[in-house]
Amino acid sequence: MVAIILVIIMLIAAVVAAVLKDLLGAVIVAALVSLITAILFYLLQAPDVAMAEASIGAALETVIFVIAIRKTERFEDK
Repeated sequence: MVAIILVIIMLIAAVVAAVLKDLLGAVIVAALVSLITAILFYLLQAPDVAMAEASIGAALETVIFVIAIRKTERFEDK
């Protein structure tokens, strides 16, 4: 039951990330999708894959995207 709720939240967050106009908000919601994926991997008895997804998908990828957004000129600032 918990896995079904997490999958539904993940799907909603993925749609929100695709629809958002603000890039920083989309990156944060995409990090939420990666974090939920890591939790699902842990629930599926794959802790090594969960740790890799949490560290690379949720943390490192988010940091790289935020740095890239900061270094570029944002459309909202014009």
